Amino acid sequence: MNSDETLLPLASSLAASKGWDDFTRTLMLAGKSSTPLPLDERTSDTAVEGCESPVWMAYSTEQGSIMAYSPSKVIRGVLAVLLEKANTLSEAQRESFDFESYLSRCQLERYLSQSRGNGIKSVIAKLKGV
Repeated sequence: MNSDETLLPLASSLAASKGWDDFTRTLMLAGKSSTPLPLDERTSDTAVEGCESPVWMAYSTEQGSIMAYSPSKVIRGVLAVLLEKANTLSEAQRESFDFESYLSRCQLERYLSQSRGNGIKSVIAKLKGV
């Protein structure tokens, strides 16, 4: 397994969780672990279109990383897992990285409804262009 395939701590803890309750608790804790995109940066320019719940994403020069926010606790958890990986990759690596496969390997895809899954595809598309 190369470094692109390695699950980072948040994703690894999801992959190791047992059952729906444990997975959900782990996902929500993951969402609490990340620093949210500041309120003043949640604008129409940083909004991710196509999501059931509002999502904003932008590169923060102050933090030196991509940041995001959603009022949905579940989506915040998914964002935390995605950003944990995305912030270890260069821009070129992000553009070609298979985030869907990464989410599948940590068991996330089976817990996302179709509408949330479609929104996550929009998040991944924006993530690749940030």
